Amino acid sequence: MDRENKNLTKKIILGVLLAGGIIVASTNPKFGQKIIPEIIKLIKYKYKNKKEKNKISSIFYRLKKNNLIDVEFRSKQIFVSLTEEGKKKAGKYQIDNLEIKKDKEWDKKWRVLIFDVKEKDKSKREALRGKIIELGLYQLQRSVWVCPYNFLREIEILRGFFGFNKDEMKVITASEIENDEKIKIFFGL
Repeated sequence: MDRENKNLTKKIILGVLLAGGIIVASTNPKFGQKIIPEIIKLIKYKYKNKKEKNKISSIFYRLKKNNLIDVEFRSKQIFVSLTEEGKKKAGKYQIDNLEIKKDKEWDKKWRVLIFDVKEKDKSKREALRGKIIELGLYQLQRSVWVCPYNFLREIEILRGFFGFNKDEMKVITASEIENDEKIKIFFGL
């Protein structure tokens, strides 16, 4: 699959995920042939031409064939949802594209992430640490990371993806950190 098709596939899977599944109503018995264009409308994707429309249709059919989406026909309605495997893949795509938005002006508050993950989950802990580095947080101590921007949404996504709870990953908002000069330099504040 080429890069363009992979990106399109990611958008479609995330669209189904974010929509929480899609229900398409039908009064026409031939409606099954029109399912893909209707789904695409629902996830607000506009294709440029007929070739792209056909490409998107083939991606949907491949997603179904690979058991990433489930399509059910129930009393003149079509239900499209992610399978468990599709949810895993969508979660991975969401994690891969995760980014902390930088505020235009710093609100003078530090967001501190503390995590305490059991030894049995060491591989998850190391993967989490790698993602935290990728997100650009400053390491204050081994499992203590700091950021001047609100990252609660991103932490919720990470918790869900890795299966951690709020006891294992805590976020603290602080108005002051002693000797924060290095941190300010790190973030260009």
